[in-house]
Formats: sequence, C-alpha cells, structure tokens
Amino acid sequence: MDQASGLRMRMEKGKEGMFRKGPSPAVPEKRRGHGDVRVIAVTSGKGGVGKTNLVANLACLLSRMKKKVLLLDGDTGLANIDVVLGLSPRYNLSHVLREECTLSETLIEGPGGFLILPSSSGIQEMSDLTREQKLVILEELNHLEMDVDYLLIDTAAGIAGNVMYFNLAAREIIVVASPEPTSLTDAYALIKVLHQRQGKKRFRLVVNMVQNAAEGAEVFGRLSHATEHFLHLSIEYLGHIVRDDCLPKAVKQQKAAAELYPQAPAVKCMERIAYKINKERPDCSLNGSISFFWKQDIVQSGR
Repeated sequence: MDQASGLRMRMEKGKEGMFRKGPSPAVPEKRRGHGDVRVIAVTSGKGGVGKTNLVANLACLLSRMKKKVLLLDGDTGLANIDVVLGLSPRYNLSHVLREECTLSETLIEGPGGFLILPSSSGIQEMSDLTREQKLVILEELNHLEMDVDYLLIDTAAGIAGNVMYFNLAAREIIVVASPEPTSLTDAYALIKVLHQRQGKKRFRLVVNMVQNAAEGAEVFGRLSHATEHFLHLSIEYLGHIVRDDCLPKAVKQQKAAAELYPQAPAVKCMERIAYKINKERPDCSLNGSISFFWKQDIVQSGR
C-alpha cells in the first residue's frame, strides 16, 4: 500500500476525531457547492526581502475584510510563519508525511481568525519533497473540505524544487523584491525560470523596503523593462511597502504588524495591496476542491 492510500484509509476511519489533538481550532464549515478559491503564492528570488512578513499580514488584513483565509507555510525546510506570529503548533507537515496526524490536525488559528497550515524547520529531508510526498499533501488538501476564499502560500526563496512546486500549484504569483540589485537580479531569475520552464505567464510585483511610492515605481520599472526586453513578458505592479520601524518591532514581539500598528505607514501600504487583491475579479480562480488544479499539474508534469 502506498503512502497516499494509507493516509486516505486512515482519514476515512478517523474523520470524526480529526481535531482531538493539539491546539487546533474548531472545524470550519464544509464548502457549499463549488465556490472560487483563490490560490496565491507569495514568493521571492532572494531571502530577507520581507516575504513572510507580507503574507502573514495579508492573511490578517484579508480576514478583517470578512474573508476566509488559509495560509500554508510552503517553506518546508525552514518554516517560520509560526515563529513570526508567536505560535507553537503541536503538529506540522512533517508529522503528516510521517503519518502521525492528518492535515486538519495541524491547523492553528492566526490573528484575525485566519487558519495556518504550519510546516517544519530544521528537518533536512523536508527541504526537497519527493513526488510521493507532494502527492500525499495533495491528497490531504483534497480531503480538507473547507469554506475558503483564499489559500495563501508562503514559499521559500530561490528556485529550488519546493519553490517551483508551490508556485506551480498556485494560479496567482506575487513576487516580493527590495530595491537592492541582488534582490532584483534574483527576482528576474525566478520569473525567468517559472515562465520559460513552467509556462507561467502572470506575475505581480510588490516592492518592499522603499523610501516612498516613487522609489517603488522606479524599481518596478527596472524589473519590468528587463522582463519585457529579455523574456517578452509584461509583469504587473501590485504596490509598494515603505521602510518602517514598526515591521521589525512587530517581528521582535512575534505579532502581526497589522494587529499591533494598524495606523503605521507600512501597514497602510499592505492594506492597500490587500484591498487591491480583494476587489479583483480574477479569471484565474480555482473552482471546487482546493487541490484539484494542483493534482492535475503535478501528476501530468511527473514532479
């Protein structure tokens, strides 16, 4: 019996007790019919650009807009969403893959009521998931019948296999960069690989740690010029986030900046980005179960 089949059988037997263990929240109501789940990967070519901070605050802000948000920590080898938010999950994805719990048992609640699927940190084998492990995660997500508006994925930085996997899984990709030349170079490399090797065509950019809106637009212009000239690809500008002392302060306190400093300039920038995302009527939504698109692509690609 393969690992995915074993998990399926165990889940069928134990559905009634899925939330018995750990600090997991109550089971969200199951999806009614086939609504639209927006699957958005927040990614970066270089670490240290504020990607995890952004996705945590976006989840918090979208929840304030009465949206049901599920945040998946896709940095499976060096996960830190729980650390950034001061949470202590009992279970994470590594326990799921070792068949010690179901995905539902890993769920913890973040600020504002959004749910988090935590991953592991410091487990080397988790840094490069096998195809079987990816399919196990998909099987579990497929059984996670939840009424969700947004599935946000915080990927690792770079172009490694897990990063490609989670970006391939998403219908929408937000690339986070800073004004540093190395950040822009790595953001371009990430877009290039996803476009040329994976066929991704839509990318949106958030420029973090800028002095003002003009600097954000200037950074976007430089990256946009490079993608248009060399890749014949137009990218979209989602917005900027100003450099603000409130962000490192919030990280030190292990809280979301949107929760601690709702009037701070950087939070207002993230709020505008969240509103822009939320008011869109995308043509790239995922109908029905969360994992259907993922499974089709992973199986067809052989990853």
